Amino acid sequence: MQQTKHHHHLLTKTLLKNTTNPNLAWQLFHHSLTTTPSPPFHSIPTITRILITSHMLPQIETLHLRLLAITDTHPPIIPHLYHLVHSLAKSKLIKLAYTQFRSIRAAIKGSKPDVYLYNVLLEGSVREGDQGMVSWLYRDMVGAGVSPETYTYNVLIKGLCDSGRVEDARKVLDKMSERGCRPNEFSFGILLKGYCRVGLVEKGVEVLGRMREFGVRPNEVVYNTLVSSLCKDGRVGEAERLVERMREDGLTPNVVMFNARIAGLCGEGKMMEAERIFRDMNMDREMGLPGPNGVTYNILLQGFCKLGMLDEARSLVETMKRKEGLMNLESYNKWLTSLVGKGMLAEGHEVLKEMADKGIEPDIYSYNIVINVLCKNAMLSDARDVLRLMDNRGVRPDTITYSTLLHGYCSRGKVAEAICLLSKMINGSCFPNSYTCNILLDSLFKGGKTQEAEKLLQEIKERGYVMDTVTCNIVINGLCQNGQLDEAIEVADGMWSHGTAALGGLDKDASPAEDKENAKRSLPDLVTYSIIVKALCKAGKLEEAKQKFAEMLGKNIYPDSVIYNAFIHGYSKLGKVSSAFRVLKDMEKRGCEKTLLNYNAIIMGLASKSQIFEINGILEEMRGQGVFPNVYTYNKLIKCFCEAGEANHALSLLDEMIENGTSPNTNTFEMLIRAFCGEGEFRVAQEVFEKAQAVCGHKEAIYSVMFNELLQGGELMAAEELFQEALEKSLYIGNFNYKDLIDGLCKDEKADEARDVLKKLISKGYGFDPAAFLPVIDSLDKKGSKKEVDELDEKMSEMLFEDKITNTICWNKRAKVAETGGENLLRRDDGSMLALQTLRQHINFDTQEKENQ
Repeated sequence: MQQTKHHHHLLTKTLLKNTTNPNLAWQLFHHSLTTTPSPPFHSIPTITRILITSHMLPQIETLHLRLLAITDTHPPIIPHLYHLVHSLAKSKLIKLAYTQFRSIRAAIKGSKPDVYLYNVLLEGSVREGDQGMVSWLYRDMVGAGVSPETYTYNVLIKGLCDSGRVEDARKVLDKMSERGCRPNEFSFGILLKGYCRVGLVEKGVEVLGRMREFGVRPNEVVYNTLVSSLCKDGRVGEAERLVERMREDGLTPNVVMFNARIAGLCGEGKMMEAERIFRDMNMDREMGLPGPNGVTYNILLQGFCKLGMLDEARSLVETMKRKEGLMNLESYNKWLTSLVGKGMLAEGHEVLKEMADKGIEPDIYSYNIVINVLCKNAMLSDARDVLRLMDNRGVRPDTITYSTLLHGYCSRGKVAEAICLLSKMINGSCFPNSYTCNILLDSLFKGGKTQEAEKLLQEIKERGYVMDTVTCNIVINGLCQNGQLDEAIEVADGMWSHGTAALGGLDKDASPAEDKENAKRSLPDLVTYSIIVKALCKAGKLEEAKQKFAEMLGKNIYPDSVIYNAFIHGYSKLGKVSSAFRVLKDMEKRGCEKTLLNYNAIIMGLASKSQIFEINGILEEMRGQGVFPNVYTYNKLIKCFCEAGEANHALSLLDEMIENGTSPNTNTFEMLIRAFCGEGEFRVAQEVFEKAQAVCGHKEAIYSVMFNELLQGGELMAAEELFQEALEKSLYIGNFNYKDLIDGLCKDEKADEARDVLKKLISKGYGFDPAAFLPVIDSLDKKGSKKEVDELDEKMSEMLFEDKITNTICWNKRAKVAETGGENLLRRDDGSMLALQTLRQHINFDTQEKENQ
């Protein structure tokens, strides 16, 4: 006996020495197991660990069978069998663990595994997502007389929630108390998270109430889950109330919860409120608020960028740069997206350079951002340069890179270049999918290039790329956009029997079997009918649209808010608002939730008829339904009230916008300024202007509208003062009627002030129409101010010859440049002198033409 123990001890030591040689270790153990009269019990855990670590599954199975075979003669081996199962389950080899456990339970009657082994097996089965395993293990557990504990039930609740069976999970929680097992905060937390994951946040809030009934105190995780879910649903107000309830429970919101609140507000466009919370986090540390982290800054940056609030985003970026480690690759990509999205390529280029200087290597996403904007601005050669730069930097283009470039080429009719790029893509082992081909097709149709689209369709067929319902929908949509509605309907109808063969001659040689397969794969769907119905409604063919709608219902395709919106918009456009209201009622009857788009379409129809009373009624209904107006809704309403002569009512809507956290845009303020100035209420217009500065900042659009309205209303001195302020702020003056200001001052015998305006323009480095000098020169000449006349005349001549056009406004011959897109070139920030060169070419051409004449 002593000799056997010594042998087993030596075996264990030898196995430990051979952990790096698992095959040898197994051979040594297997030899001992089959040759010694007493099994090496003490070595079993060691060999188990070695085999599992080395993933030697056949040997593990052999070990299980060997041990199982000797349980009759050596009962002490049973715990080692269960230990092997436990080790397998903990190592995530759950299927093997489950199989071995079932064979043990079948072979050894009367053995009773402990609750911990059941828990480990149940946990692994839940992680695997196998409800069959979970059900069998639970039944076996109860049958073996093993009492489940709270942890067991928590695992079961999690498994049911993960599989979407949340109500079944709730029933399990309800039965826990009946079986003498009390739910804890984890039990409720898992169920609550399950409800939130399937979008039933209200049920999650009910679970929070039940926790109090059981005397279970909610923890931070429970509140975080609920607050995050409410914010994601855009229900920020409810989330805020829950935060207050959390504080009443003596819990302090952490940075995760604050981030969820800020993200929710940003998602709703309520940036003022989001900024307020952000400021509180930075300043109110004495109140126990958490400080913002990198995620907080990135959420706020994303919010600013998404709403085009570049000044605010730039200020935040500068703050992030000053704080070490906050500007990471994600932050730079968000900022880069925003800059190049606004056409500010020069600054975008500087950002890429800054990233490289700081050792933050741009990734494929960074390059794709730049390529996307270059392609949108028709700068395809520059986009190809970026592609070459990627090759040089060892960054491989992906499907998105190529798809973007292909989109750029196809939208400009350069099909040959697109096919060439497609070949490069394939040669680079980046294989196009149907999505890539569909992008190409969609681009061509949107560009009105129907013939090129047909050519590409032929290419898709010849290369064997799969066409599907999406392909058909792109073609149908393209035909509708290009006025070929009858052909689009013909394709949609043909899809039911021929699939993609309905696209025309492409599949004319398809076999009956292929035709049948195409039909299965390419049946019309809700998108198909939405395109057709929308096109018919847009064309004013409402009766035909109703027939298609009925056909769709007959095919068991059920409408959504988008297709209803096509009808609402169609009826509203025709002034048939009562019919539009009937569509809303039908939506409600069919259980289709009314959206902001639906209400906006109704408001558009009512506004076109100036039905103010009805509009107020719709607003009340929206509030009752929990549908909140966005900036488009408010702008439509403000425009309607302004046109109806109810500017004060429109102004109250502005206050409501700001109070609700909906950010007004420059268009909002422009309409109000025009309305009040038109009524001669310049003092109120000035108040609106000041409010616009506070909300939007010093925007050129707001300054120019206020200036022009003051000028038109005869408020000459106020207009001059505002223009001087605009010059001090170096605003772009292209939309200011400054020439009328100078004319007005001269006619009002204020030539000195007109002269001062000119001098201010010159001293601030502005270029402007030299013709603006003429009224000032004439007025000063009449006064006998010869010296000043000579000076101004000389400056005018100098400008004419030097062609100083920085920040210019195009008058007379330069208006020709604006017509050809010169004005857009001026506004482009691509870091080049392309705008300057183009304008000079136009002016030189005009001068040469006059000389020839």
